[in-house]
Amino acid sequence: MVFDSNYTVPKMIKEVSEKYPEVNAQYKRVSNGEFEPINYRTMFSYAMDFGAALLSIGVKRGDHIGLISDNRAEWQHADIGIMSIGAIDVPRGCDATVMDLEKILSIAECKIVIAENNSQVNKILSIKDKLPCVQTIIAFEPESEIKDDVKKAAKDNKVTLLYFNNLMKDGQKWRIENKGKVEEELEKGSIEDTATIIFTSGTTGTPKGVVLSHKNFLAQLDEIPERIYLNPGDVGLVVLPIWHVFEREVEYVVFCQGGSICYSKPIGSILLADMKKMNPTVLPAVPRVFEAVYDGITRKMRKTGGIVNDLFNFFVGVATLLKRMHRKMFKQNACFSAYCAPLWWVLFFIPWLLLWPLYWLGDLLVFRKIKAMLGKNFRAGVAGGGAFPPKIDEFFWAIGVKLVEGYGLTETAPIVAVRPIAAPIFRTIGSPIRGIETRIVDPTDGFVLGRCKEGVLQVKGPTVMKGYYNRPDLTEKAINPEGWLDTGDLAIMTIHNELQIKGRIKDTIVLRGGENLEPLPIEMKLEESRFIKKAVVLGQDKRYLAALILVSEDDVKTYAEENGIQYDTYENLLHSEVIQKLYENEISNLINSKTGFKMFERINKFTLITKDFEVGVELSAKQEIMRFRINEIYKKEIDAMFPEADD
Repeated sequence: MVFDSNYTVPKMIKEVSEKYPEVNAQYKRVSNGEFEPINYRTMFSYAMDFGAALLSIGVKRGDHIGLISDNRAEWQHADIGIMSIGAIDVPRGCDATVMDLEKILSIAECKIVIAENNSQVNKILSIKDKLPCVQTIIAFEPESEIKDDVKKAAKDNKVTLLYFNNLMKDGQKWRIENKGKVEEELEKGSIEDTATIIFTSGTTGTPKGVVLSHKNFLAQLDEIPERIYLNPGDVGLVVLPIWHVFEREVEYVVFCQGGSICYSKPIGSILLADMKKMNPTVLPAVPRVFEAVYDGITRKMRKTGGIVNDLFNFFVGVATLLKRMHRKMFKQNACFSAYCAPLWWVLFFIPWLLLWPLYWLGDLLVFRKIKAMLGKNFRAGVAGGGAFPPKIDEFFWAIGVKLVEGYGLTETAPIVAVRPIAAPIFRTIGSPIRGIETRIVDPTDGFVLGRCKEGVLQVKGPTVMKGYYNRPDLTEKAINPEGWLDTGDLAIMTIHNELQIKGRIKDTIVLRGGENLEPLPIEMKLEESRFIKKAVVLGQDKRYLAALILVSEDDVKTYAEENGIQYDTYENLLHSEVIQKLYENEISNLINSKTGFKMFERINKFTLITKDFEVGVELSAKQEIMRFRINEIYKKEIDAMFPEADD
């Protein structure tokens, strides 16, 4: 699939709407819990109406428009409409804090902001004095849902408050009166035009605006449909935040194949009910969603107990063993050295053959019931946005449910690689997609390494961002003069060109639920306590955050003396209930919503340590924490904070 210089995302949507006008593009959840279908012709018409409405209120090509909303069908109508007239959306979800919105909307200089509901409109108005550019707010919710005090606040702040449903009617009228004008703007679009500015997460630091072009998104559509293949009308059930770059590209992958998007929620009961009702073909989600399904299955089995649980464990064990042999025999494992497949056939063929009847029986009695929970048409789940736990990968592979892992960054729009549904290689993210170059470099000296050697992954190609908005210094740091983007991720390449992600060398933490966060602001806040000399926040690929706390010995001993706490050794003092409680209170008082931190940024567990950090050991020459060294030195303490049951 080759795109010319005049191609854009809205033009792609237009082509699909002309090819499959009556095929359902979206399923919108209505008040009774049912889904209302919207076909391609209607969806594209809605987008053109909204684009016309924006032109009618003075929006021009290149204007930045804030888009603060969670998942809903109207998000796409607004987004396609914005891009159709050459404007640029600046998206974020409803979980954005007031501080997030202040920085994002001010840095991007948004004059118009689309806000989902009363709460989001109120957030923006509460900081209007810090957002002098904002002149107009468009609410997705109808006028009846917006409270009178919010309407008054808009009037007092001289902000025009408009409503999406009214604007859509105005847009329809404007299109009749200005025939062909929206379509003219659509045709002016170029593949190099900026489509969006997506800000990376930040707490108290300044977030970075990733500038992505239409080419960044479209380049992935050359090969991804071959790896994640759909037929017209096939349903993709989505639960990811719609503003997130992963979800955004997922929807383009579905749309370019004439598939349908159904918006669900990552809540077990709702998700499973929607899967049964909608019979999706694919489920793109963060690993945590698939973990929740796994946890629900195993928890139910344990609760049932008796022979049912015993049979479940037995058949899962048989399936796991069979599939391990199968992967060896059919070259479906990540390969880092040459090996002789016929040898594995000699070793495993007879036991593999003997296990098949048991596997078939397990499938008949157990596995088919699990598969039925995913709907009649389920082809595969696509895991991205965080590390995919090996035990989850192996479990679903064993029982015959296909889950494929993908990898990418906001800066690569986002897909770098994804394991193909038809030819998966276990514990890899597959080879780089067509048009994308990757290389592994030494994290110390930057020398390019060969296959089967672990180092930092660098990416080059048409999906790499244009840069960070108004930050050429940061862009230059991230992308070298030859166009290689440093991902900051440790990776290794197999002899067959598949990639395996091994960890992260950069500071950003990605929790298993897909939440991105920067540890430094949290650490700096913790170090405001007189009892904390240094803090190291941990949690990469985990469910929650934990911290290593380097204690201030003098302050702890002073506290003990002032409060009449008796102790024999300093070590025992630190382990005492009263000191543990002291640190627990210090941490919770410093890291909470009142101090500007989100729920997932809170510290769930901590360990007190006493050895000062040293340059060349835990610290670099610049006195910066070398996190990969911390992981090595304090492995025992870290493992204790993330036990297998919670991991």
